[in-house]
Amino acid sequence: MSRIRGMRGHLASSIAVTCAAALALPLTLSSDAAATPSAAERRTPGNSTPGGTTPGSTQSLPLTPLTPSAPRTPHSSSPSSPSSPDSSSSPGDRTLPPPALAPVQGLARRDVRHFSLVGVVWDDPDSELHGRVQIRTRATGTTKWSAWQDVDTHNHEHAADPDTAERASGRVRGSTAPLWVGDSDGVEVRVRGEADGRAGADGRAVTAEPLPKGLHVELVDPGAEPPPQGPELNAPPPGVLSAESAAAASAVNAELAPIGATVIPALSQKETRADLLATRGEDQSATATTGATAATGTTGTAVAASANQRAKPYIGARPRIVTRRGWGADEGLRESNFSYTKTVKAVFVHHSASGNNYRCAQAPSVIRSIYRYHVKSSGWRDIGYNFLVDKCGNIYEGRAGGVAKPVMGAHTLGFNSKSMGIAVLGSFGTANPPAAAVKAVAKLTAWKLGLYGANPRGKTYLKSGGGNLYRKGKNVRLNVISGHRDGFATECPGGRLYAKLGKARTTSARYQGR
Repeated sequence: MSRIRGMRGHLASSIAVTCAAALALPLTLSSDAAATPSAAERRTPGNSTPGGTTPGSTQSLPLTPLTPSAPRTPHSSSPSSPSSPDSSSSPGDRTLPPPALAPVQGLARRDVRHFSLVGVVWDDPDSELHGRVQIRTRATGTTKWSAWQDVDTHNHEHAADPDTAERASGRVRGSTAPLWVGDSDGVEVRVRGEADGRAGADGRAVTAEPLPKGLHVELVDPGAEPPPQGPELNAPPPGVLSAESAAAASAVNAELAPIGATVIPALSQKETRADLLATRGEDQSATATTGATAATGTTGTAVAASANQRAKPYIGARPRIVTRRGWGADEGLRESNFSYTKTVKAVFVHHSASGNNYRCAQAPSVIRSIYRYHVKSSGWRDIGYNFLVDKCGNIYEGRAGGVAKPVMGAHTLGFNSKSMGIAVLGSFGTANPPAAAVKAVAKLTAWKLGLYGANPRGKTYLKSGGGNLYRKGKNVRLNVISGHRDGFATECPGGRLYAKLGKARTTSARYQGR
């Protein structure tokens, strides 16, 4: 009996110590999910990238409810103390409301494998996350943790149109915008529900609705940079191409650059016009012979141009474009087939909302990360944008299918048909977009819209596929170069970039010779 009483005393003492330790933590997981990596955290590499480079990976970690925080006191850890997980909170943000009133989920600070981009996803793509997502990370090989960074939660408007095969695939998930954080090996996450202003029984605000189910944080490693390559490196000779490889090659850019090229070279305006006229002549001959519109040639747009442009096409010089091979796309991630729309009548300009803390040399890594996040985490068929532009004005091929062709994107919910999407890498709500990036948008649109006979300064009509601004089926009059917010109620492309679109339209038209 004395041994039993002793064991009871020891057990009671241990429980007391454990409870005291738990109560001392301001933000701790209410389960033991943070103790060991779960099955959802397994590495999910894709196939090898061109040139045998290291493929990227995604760690997917479940978020769980966080316990309420104890009120902070003047003797609490300093804001810079690494032991304080809520260190950057404002005075009004120091106590978490009870979970029943303001749900809070997160991931306690932990060591993870290397990653450079982070986002949060959830099960139902039709559910919105009404709240605040904050993340902080630790730079690889250091003990330095970043401040809390907000992640843009309004991302559902970047998606495939309703009723499309991509949207109805069953793989699509809700997601925040991705955030580029650089090479990191530690992470901490908190997601707070948004109060709607009503007061609960204890006087605290009540959330409008619960957080979405199945919240996970996605940690994306872009993989190693592809080595410098010549245009024909590792490309099989034309006579040895399999039927599948030939189909893939013909669907991309074989008519603009050698198979396997990392860059589509720029042309002068004279060369671009001559190339377009030659292609139209070939297409018209094919149409007269077969009675069908040709799909080959540089543009495949013989019927898209207006009659008065056949003599003198208004088109800007083709800019230099880094191909998917150039930025190191793992083609094993995306769906193997391609999806096209009929023409390109309008361009929607976006910001990636992934932050501005990247160097231009890192842009391929940022793009590989966004690509992986769109496909593996969000469940899309490919990266959503047709083109991407970095802060130095470099232009990158986005969704596969050919830079001169009308590839169907997933960039502007309700208006992906007969349009294309350009994302400027960065966040431009309060930061000014670099002049080089705005100029690149003008150059790219002058060329691509010129292929389809569109005036960058003009207006056009698109039929809405459904969204929060326009009902499905409504014909909407839009600028040929529009911001994302013109087709959907969103902050994108950020107020500062949106304010530059007038200049982009004027410059693009001038590049076309108008």
